[in-house]
Amino acid sequence: MLSLAIPSEGQLYEPALAFLAACGMPVHRPSSRRYTGAIPRMGDAVVLFQRSADITPKIEEGSTDMGIVGLDRYMEYHKEGGDAALLIDDLGFGSCRVVVAVPDSWVDVTSIDDLADLSLEFHQKGREFRVVTMYPRLVNRFFLAHGVNYYSLVPAAGTLESAPASGYADLIVDVTSTGTTLRENHLKPIQGGTVLASQACFVGNRRLLVRDETSLRWARAILERMEGHIRAGSVYRLTANVRGLSAEEVAQKVLGRRELAGLQGPTVSPVFSAEDGWYSVSLVVPGERLLEGVEHLREVGATDISTAQVSYLFKNRCQAYERLLASQRGAGAPDVPGQG
Repeated sequence: MLSLAIPSEGQLYEPALAFLAACGMPVHRPSSRRYTGAIPRMGDAVVLFQRSADITPKIEEGSTDMGIVGLDRYMEYHKEGGDAALLIDDLGFGSCRVVVAVPDSWVDVTSIDDLADLSLEFHQKGREFRVVTMYPRLVNRFFLAHGVNYYSLVPAAGTLESAPASGYADLIVDVTSTGTTLRENHLKPIQGGTVLASQACFVGNRRLLVRDETSLRWARAILERMEGHIRAGSVYRLTANVRGLSAEEVAQKVLGRRELAGLQGPTVSPVFSAEDGWYSVSLVVPGERLLEGVEHLREVGATDISTAQVSYLFKNRCQAYERLLASQRGAGAPDVPGQG
């Protein structure tokens, strides 16, 4: 049986459960006090409810096969060249940013360049400014890449926004979704100070997921469902009846607006009815263009228009599965692969 870790608390817990259910893999958790559950449709895969900060290390060490975690946590805790591989970098929920935020009173510091200058001024005066963060690895990389060379890190967890006002740090680097908490604590993000744009991602142990044919088969089934669901997004299938002289004529009418004629084009087939000249048209459109698609079909003479939301949209290959195989062969998965 495969094991899947998901956050047991915080902003990713409920969305992760909802995402798995939408992918056709609902989690059965007998009690909110239980820290294990199961996905019956996936060979009774074991679900482990873990602290967000623990998920990547557990996948890395091999105590769980895969997991849903924030990209920020993965980037901070995974080992370079280790067993934890980033298989899907954006699951479509949990969006946030890791940002540099300074006190509002620092009126002359509005950008990362200003902060670099300030770090030099502090250094020349015999001190370094203190940065409180849960992301020392990400902060070191980001600051050094932007010329912020003189600073000291104050590791911390939990609420960081009070650190500058309390006097044990000068500024913070923390995660934010709306910026409201920063504003209420008299902090401001600076221009060019986004360390990482983060969201929920899917991580797997590249060694364990291919340890035998059964594990690989179930891993592929999970990745296929996730990728197919993500790709479908809010896509709708439109079906209607259109009258015409031939299937080709009807297709050309629909293709008059190529952006509303489906992914590759419409499917047109004859309708066997008492009246000749009727054709069934089927096409796929994005959710935000649903009404445009309906109106377009009306304009070409369509009637009996029906819609259905697409649950999965599969391409000719599963990119996440190919990424898993490539990483296991030693090619190595990039830190932030594109979904494609």
